[in-house]
Amino acid sequence: MFGFGPTFADRGDAGRQLADALQEQAHANPIVMALPRGGVPVAFEVARRLDAPLDLLIVRKIGAPGQPEYGIGAVVDTKEPHVVVNEEAARNFSIPPGYLATERDHQLSEIQRRHRMYFGEDEPRDHDHSGRDVILIDDGIAVGVSIRAGIHALKQMGVASICIAVPVAPRDVVESLRDEVDEIVCLSAPERLQAVGAHYGDFTQTTDQEVVRLLKEARKFGKAP
Repeated sequence: MFGFGPTFADRGDAGRQLADALQEQAHANPIVMALPRGGVPVAFEVARRLDAPLDLLIVRKIGAPGQPEYGIGAVVDTKEPHVVVNEEAARNFSIPPGYLATERDHQLSEIQRRHRMYFGEDEPRDHDHSGRDVILIDDGIAVGVSIRAGIHALKQMGVASICIAVPVAPRDVVESLRDEVDEIVCLSAPERLQAVGAHYGDFTQTTDQEVVRLLKEARKFGKAP
């Protein structure tokens, strides 16, 4: 699904627009999973509209040496932590020996910290969605490292199907993901994407406190009345 030029007032507005698009598709009893932190307010609106459970797939980017915002890999919070390296992106940099292992361990520590903050002392089975249809949501895709790491982790988990739903992503990235998932819903897919935030009126950073609040409020979603 391609559109051009929509402006999202904020992440909540983007989530409501995504929910409208997703309601046109057939999703039987899905799990809505968000990439925190920015994907959570978007996914919350989708989960509310679909009356579906909301969970997180915590992904931490591995940045390039000296350019931490440029992702060359990612680590995913699953039963067995999953690491994905973008070999093509990594070839653009001189990677010192041991760099990837050190960054992996650093990001794993941050993942564990966030997991405890968001979920407390939960059980791994609470996040095992094998056999379920998953809608994986972020507030946008820039180069696709984090979303690809999430896709690989969900496949290892053994989910039944994966639908990627995002407000905005570069067209070439969307096309490159089509063979990796069952469905993609993208509201805006420009030829060139300068910055995800440019498509939002308000792109204020989502806080950990907001994530915790939305997860608490979402506990009633997907439950029989």
